[in-house]
Amino acid sequence: MSMINYASREINCKLVYYGPGLGGKTTNLEHVYQKVAPDTRGKMVSLATETERTLFFDFLPVDLGTIRGFKTRFHLYTVPGQVYYNASRKLILKGVDGVVFVADSQLERTEANIESMQNLYDNMAEYGYDLTKIPFVVQYNKRDLPNAAPITELQSQLNPGWPIEDKTRQKVTPDPWHEGDFLIEEVDGMWIERAPYFESVAVTGEGVFDTLRALAKTVLKTLS
Repeated sequence: MSMINYASREINCKLVYYGPGLGGKTTNLEHVYQKVAPDTRGKMVSLATETERTLFFDFLPVDLGTIRGFKTRFHLYTVPGQVYYNASRKLILKGVDGVVFVADSQLERTEANIESMQNLYDNMAEYGYDLTKIPFVVQYNKRDLPNAAPITELQSQLNPGWPIEDKTRQKVTPDPWHEGDFLIEEVDGMWIERAPYFESVAVTGEGVFDTLRALAKTVLKTLS
């Protein structure tokens, strides 16, 4: 979880981009890296496999303020999407503060999305992390493609919601990013909560910073 550097007066938070191979995780990080001010970011590290790259860099956003006098530095990671790199996936998840699941909206990638989401839950559980209790957002990427699945279909497959047993949290909560949608609602007599979701076209940058800001703000709330 988050680490405090008292010498630099910084809180270091780890954000991990998870999802199937070639779904847009790397493209998300590359866009963020290109757009943040060079003097606020560290060097991008790229670890190449046979089919894709695992990226890492850190940056210090200037518009999020401080927490008890400490600035917040975010460390962004991608995981390899291919199943046979699962050991690397698990290692990268260690100490995570927030997760973005980047889904590939193409219809033919349905099985890969579902497999990767289940793998995320499984790997988090191995560390004793509860994905329903840490900052988590879902990004539906490649929305510009003609074979992109409807959002309602993707939501039912990847973000159907999890039960809320705590009665104090059983209250209708509108989705601040989608009018008419709800993050918490009662469905067929059961209260459920869904992760916030965003649509994106990572190759153009559309939705990339919306996703990151939502996750970063949720992480900051857990620290304050």
